[in-house]
Amino acid sequence: QVQLVESGGGLTQPGGSLRLSCAASGFVFSLYDMSWYRQAPGKQRELVATITSVASGSTTDYADSVKGRFTISRDNAKKMMYLEMNSLRPEDTAVYYCYRAGPYWGKGTLVTVSS
Repeated sequence: QVQLVESGGGLTQPGGSLRLSCAASGFVFSLYDMSWYRQAPGKQRELVATITSVASGSTTDYADSVKGRFTISRDNAKKMMYLEMNSLRPEDTAVYYCYRAGPYWGKGTLVTVSS
């Protein structure tokens, strides 16, 4: 069965960095587009970044709010997806979720940006 497991969240100060990881299993990882979503307290879940499948060129796309600060990547051999987050802001505080169309969601990892 499809499983997505996030890790790497935590507490950091404004301007700090974190790297999130998503471990995928139960499907041929390289065939699928993968995404990161986030949900802040009291807000709707929003799309943060997407990386397409290998066949589609592993192209990336970002929400305007994170463009230039976050980088999505994938390691198909390891069946892993990553989100490198730099210059973090308090408004980046949220639970971050790994997503694959199905839909399939991980349980999320909490990122808190606070001084």
